[in-house]
Amino acid sequence: MTTPLPERAGRRCHNVLNPLHSTHYFSPDLGRELAAVGIDDSRGAYFAVRAAAMGPVGPGTVTATFYNFRHELVARHVPEVWEKASPETVLAARARAVDATLRRLLGEDVVASEEMAEAAGLALRAAEACTRTARPLYAAHADLPVPDAPHLALWHGATLLREHRGDGHLAVLLAAELDPVEALVSHTATGKGMAPKWALGTRGWSRADWEAAVERLRGRGLLDAEGELTQAGVALRQEIEVRTDQLDRAPYEHLGAAGVERLTELAKGLLMTALAAGAFPEGMTGRG
Repeated sequence: MTTPLPERAGRRCHNVLNPLHSTHYFSPDLGRELAAVGIDDSRGAYFAVRAAAMGPVGPGTVTATFYNFRHELVARHVPEVWEKASPETVLAARARAVDATLRRLLGEDVVASEEMAEAAGLALRAAEACTRTARPLYAAHADLPVPDAPHLALWHGATLLREHRGDGHLAVLLAAELDPVEALVSHTATGKGMAPKWALGTRGWSRADWEAAVERLRGRGLLDAEGELTQAGVALRQEIEVRTDQLDRAPYEHLGAAGVERLTELAKGLLMTALAAGAFPEGMTGRG
């Protein structure tokens, strides 16, 4: 008889795997590798490496699957990035950047450790239960081969789990009737989302776009006069997470309670090491 999965166990596991996946987005290694193949703009590099698994798609597909970026920003870089480097070239550059980033942040001993191999096996086993239906970013990455090196296999598994959850999360945001900017604003208001300066600096929205979204959320009774979440706003953000958990439960139920607990433990240790090595810039999250 299997042990029931504790409430939010999958979310806790995601919360340590997702940052491990994301380390390369903030790594100088990614900029160097993408510049070497002709993509020297940081925003273009992000769109290219995350979309490359889908092939040489147009800006509409990227805007649809990434959700919270202004379409005009996407269109300034896509499909131009594919004229500079093919998706296959981008994927190879991304793999080199991930390899260099994880080796630098974690150290060679950790990369070669038994714990790394164990974590990779657990993440990939969880991903066996992910489903492609209505999950375009997950499905595209699921068609890619699993790397042989354990640290890259762990990163690949974390990517599959991240994009699987993310695709489901977008469906929940649509059901909650939160447009891209409203989703950013309300998430920031929880104190856990991207700080406004980071959202505005990377997603292409203006301060006027942000303030207009604030007013719309106030009109729905989700934000108060100070921009804080109301009780209704808190309840909505909590419901979004619960619904996202429900849509994402299959991989963690497949792995089982003991496996999820062990993967969370291992990934948390790796993440703490990466954070101590300066994996992310200061001031990324919060309300400031």
